[in-house]
Amino acid sequence: MKKIFVLDTSVILFNHNSLLSFAEHDVVIPITVLEELDNFKKGNETKNFEAREFIRLLDKISIDKDITQWMALPGENKGNFKIVLNTDGLKSNANELFNNISMDNKIINAALKMKEEEPKKPVILVTKDINLRLKAKAVGLNAEDFETGKVQDTESFSAGIQHVDNFNQDMIERLYNEHHVPLEDVEEFLEIKPNQYYILKGSNSSVLAYYNPFEKQLEQVSKQRCYGIQPRNAEQTFAMHAILNPNIKLVAIHGVAGTGKTLIALAAALEQRRNFKQIYLARPIVPLSNKDIGYLPGDIKSKIDPYMQPLWDNLKFIQYQYNESDPEYKHITQMLESEKLMITPLAYIRGRSLSDVIFIVDEAQNLTPHEIKTIITRAGENSKFIFTGDIKQIDTPYLDELSNGLSYMVDRIQGEDIFSHIQLVKGERSELANLANERL
Repeated sequence: MKKIFVLDTSVILFNHNSLLSFAEHDVVIPITVLEELDNFKKGNETKNFEAREFIRLLDKISIDKDITQWMALPGENKGNFKIVLNTDGLKSNANELFNNISMDNKIINAALKMKEEEPKKPVILVTKDINLRLKAKAVGLNAEDFETGKVQDTESFSAGIQHVDNFNQDMIERLYNEHHVPLEDVEEFLEIKPNQYYILKGSNSSVLAYYNPFEKQLEQVSKQRCYGIQPRNAEQTFAMHAILNPNIKLVAIHGVAGTGKTLIALAAALEQRRNFKQIYLARPIVPLSNKDIGYLPGDIKSKIDPYMQPLWDNLKFIQYQYNESDPEYKHITQMLESEKLMITPLAYIRGRSLSDVIFIVDEAQNLTPHEIKTIITRAGENSKFIFTGDIKQIDTPYLDELSNGLSYMVDRIQGEDIFSHIQLVKGERSELANLANERL
């Protein structure tokens, strides 16, 4: 049955093309949403870009048309679209039911209006605001999350690592002696995927291994110290290997707090600093207490530094592995002064082309799928992008474990030859941090 979907502002700020994501069904935009978008159209953040792009799209498809009447959406087998302007005369009014006049209640009223006008069609309010979904259900409306760009589950890409017990001992010995084994000799024992990592345990010993899709062989992976940082477990060893591998252009590292995601990424990037012109460290700015950085005192550097402090902490930790007189210690200071190593917010990346760089994006779980795409499409020649984050710890409104950009990227790109993802599972920050992760 043909349905009517009523979109909330949060859906459009998540994806400006959401209007075209409902197949043959009809789509309604409450006039209140356009009012709210007007407040978001200025600025350099992704939500501002999404608001502007949606307004342009709406203007394009409504030329010489009355947008308060049904009109066909562009594209094959698409439904109709209109703006709901007037919600007067409702039998059930959300402003009265909740004893409050708010933007959310006006959006609910638009959905209630469609329900009265089209009693034979299911009317569904689509919003990424959980509280608005609950309020809609309280007044008898169907309400759903926006599912486009949402992965089905995160278990299918939980590790990027296979643990294999009772593996052929002779094959383990070959890996130690020859350091690699052709695919045809191991494919009967293993589930082979591009850039898959393995912990292989035999009767007498075990070995860390990696499937190289370019050479079509299983290779031994050895621990490697990177700029004074020694991996403390197999997963960290694999993460360093992926970052140091010149054939892998995109790396995703996810895990809970204290597993060493940012530290490993930064140390491995510094280790190969001579192969790239610049190293960028970036993280999304999630405003504190709903205050944007514009409200904070000082120049742009002093506004941004509090958000970038975790990156500075990791950099100082690496630097302090050496004495001040050591060349490695001095190299980091020189790289910062010459801007070969840059710590920056993500807000100004749009439109740039990044060649010969390593780009590390920390806290990538706080990005939308569209933001992830925007970042990766900036990649020029000889660039490597590394995304780190904890997909279970989301700080951005309207994102969750299944809809954040890091989960979306892994789900869509896993299996490609130039992509690798690793889950870090063991906390290495401190005994106290591990206790908190386990018990609290």
